[in-house]
Amino acid sequence: MNSKVLVTGADGFIGSHLVESLVRSGHDVRAFVLYNSFSSWGWLDRCEEEVKGKFEVFSGDVRDPYGVKKAMQGCDTVMHLAALIAIPYSYHSPDTYVDTNVKGTLNVVQAARELGVRKVVHTSTSEVYGTARFVPITEEHPLQGQSPYSATKIGADQIAMSFYNAFDTPVSIIRPFNTYGPRQSARAVIPTVITQIANGERKIKLGALHPTRDFNFVLDTVRGFIAVANSDNSVGEVINIGSNFEVSIGDTVRMIAEVMGVDIEIETDEVRLRPEKSEVDRLWADNSKAKLLAGWEPEYGGKEGFRRGLEKTVAWFTNPRNLESYKAGIYNV
Repeated sequence: MNSKVLVTGADGFIGSHLVESLVRSGHDVRAFVLYNSFSSWGWLDRCEEEVKGKFEVFSGDVRDPYGVKKAMQGCDTVMHLAALIAIPYSYHSPDTYVDTNVKGTLNVVQAARELGVRKVVHTSTSEVYGTARFVPITEEHPLQGQSPYSATKIGADQIAMSFYNAFDTPVSIIRPFNTYGPRQSARAVIPTVITQIANGERKIKLGALHPTRDFNFVLDTVRGFIAVANSDNSVGEVINIGSNFEVSIGDTVRMIAEVMGVDIEIETDEVRLRPEKSEVDRLWADNSKAKLLAGWEPEYGGKEGFRRGLEKTVAWFTNPRNLESYKAGIYNV
């Protein structure tokens, strides 16, 4: 990645961290953010001081093929993160997920083919696996669309890979498991718990506690993106980025409370429960392919690493300036 790098979804949780990391590494970065009338760059408005003013911003919409192609002109590498990701919102607005996730990805790989881009790193999700049929989950695990969100991500993955198979477009698919850390939306379980506790609540409203997840600290996920982008062996491959550590939602909540030094009670909030067949009950990543092809492994792996990541996450969320950005008193869809 010695030339210009485009990051779509740069205004979001993972994308903003990725932009910062690329800039710190000396890369020429163009950040693709969702156009809005407020001229907001999302989390990039509050990026670290040492990277401010050191990246280019392009405001557009991945659903627009013309804007996507214009944004990609002159770029050597494209990190495609832009997507709609909230599962509950996909239940009542699935059409927007098709447009953004599937059509948006088509626009990126079509432009990459026409412009001769050196590398496209397309972002998948562990949700495409559905409830694990075997663990740890390898990249050969069957794909199961258990929500409209995961179905559109399966479609997006297949569109991206079809361009590699049909046109030799240099596509790599990175499949992060459950990323967490500073700036994550409160629709996710870890920020939901932290923000409720930080605002003084001791009866914490949650959905199902039995599902297990493989949580990946955001800095590990960002390192995974860069490792995959830099690996020639990753072209045409799907690569899991996960910690290879399985923990239940219930145990995660208890660890957060321990880190924050409080005693809590958990209340089941029916509105936060997924439909029974839509709930993904178990996720646990096999990350051996990432180590083999990209030389990546987690720095926050295992129970001890997970706790360190939670401590950093809690420290960020409990900063009053950061906490005020969240609406802990409502169910964030």
